[in-house]
Amino acid sequence: IRVERAVVPSGTMVDIGRTRLRVASGTDTAVEVHGEDSLHDVLGRSARMRRLLAQVARVAQTPTSVLLFGESGTGKELIARAIHQASSRASGPFVTVDCASLSPTLVASELFGHERGAFTGADRQRIGAFERAHGGTLFLDEIGELPADLQPQLLGALERRRFLRLGGKAEVKVDVRVVSATHRELRSEVNAGRFRVDLYFRLAIVVLRLPALRERLAPATTTLQARASARSPRS
Repeated sequence: IRVERAVVPSGTMVDIGRTRLRVASGTDTAVEVHGEDSLHDVLGRSARMRRLLAQVARVAQTPTSVLLFGESGTGKELIARAIHQASSRASGPFVTVDCASLSPTLVASELFGHERGAFTGADRQRIGAFERAHGGTLFLDEIGELPADLQPQLLGALERRRFLRLGGKAEVKVDVRVVSATHRELRSEVNAGRFRVDLYFRLAIVVLRLPALRERLAPATTTLQARASARSPRS
């Protein structure tokens, strides 16, 4: 039968084909929040930020790749550093690569390095970000800007944990945790064919969404800042 509108009491069971729906009144849901208003260099007093800090603390204890989604200025690099500092890799390096600030011809060299003579102007060997981050965390900022022709190389490095420097013949093996960030909706980029679906699922095992600054309102005003900056001497 076709039902366009119905009023039923709470607890009613409705069968639609092979699916059974139970109508229930709304209930409160308990969510985990961080016990303090700070986590390493990240400060946050609002409920949304303390919930985010709880997620950061939890995911930091795993080796999982994390994708941070948020508008510009929401503190994605600070969150990435907090994940690193709260993890077992805290004593290792934290290396940042801004995929949006590099020309397409330099991204591969920045990520994987190159050997002397690999291309015009390569007068010495260069160690890439993956090698520099060995034993620590590699933060790929603005991963949505990564050129399409480099996405298979990044995917291969993430899957095999080894790669070739540009112009190199010997594979380099690394132990790196990858945290990436973007302001783009990567699922939409995947659907539009501009971002590889297999790379997306390799990077976005856990997705953390950072609230926009306009959503951090008084009275529970939230700030994101580095404590080192807050404690610097004032002129």
